[in-house]
Amino acid sequence: MTRIGVYPGTFDPVTLGHMDIIRRGAKLVDRLVIGVTTNPSKSPMFTLDERMEMVRREVAEVAGEIHVVAFDSLLMDFAEREGAKVIVRGLRAVADFEYEYQMAGMNQQINPRVETVFLMADVALQPIASRLVKEIAIYGGNIAKFVTPAVREDVVRRVELVGRKGS
Repeated sequence: MTRIGVYPGTFDPVTLGHMDIIRRGAKLVDRLVIGVTTNPSKSPMFTLDERMEMVRREVAEVAGEIHVVAFDSLLMDFAEREGAKVIVRGLRAVADFEYEYQMAGMNQQINPRVETVFLMADVALQPIASRLVKEIAIYGGNIAKFVTPAVREDVVRRVELVGRKGS
């Protein structure tokens, strides 16, 4: 039986922290489905299609069977559709744990057939958050320590484009 896991997120943009969890999560399952979604409480820098392409590009060299799929539904419904038995979530800090613990409990109530597995982010990558990467870039800071060179180019290009439109 194929073990399928889902790693959900907005990936706006995909960071080195995300990539760490993807690499490690891919080792735990036979197929890792990266579910790219839009969080209604966030205003994304990149469109869903742009984020999908960015994630596909970044995972192309990662070992394992990895699929990048968009979804706009309850996570547990998406996991069921994908045939997943595991949700992979990354933890950076205690604040993440509190939120993720509550979500895992709610998800278990919705679908007890799917387990949530938490992976601690690599210590060097723990402070990285997409929200902070975007903020640093908007203010002209260097984001090279937080994202791959290709993602850095994507973010810088987007910041410059938005800056020109706002002028």
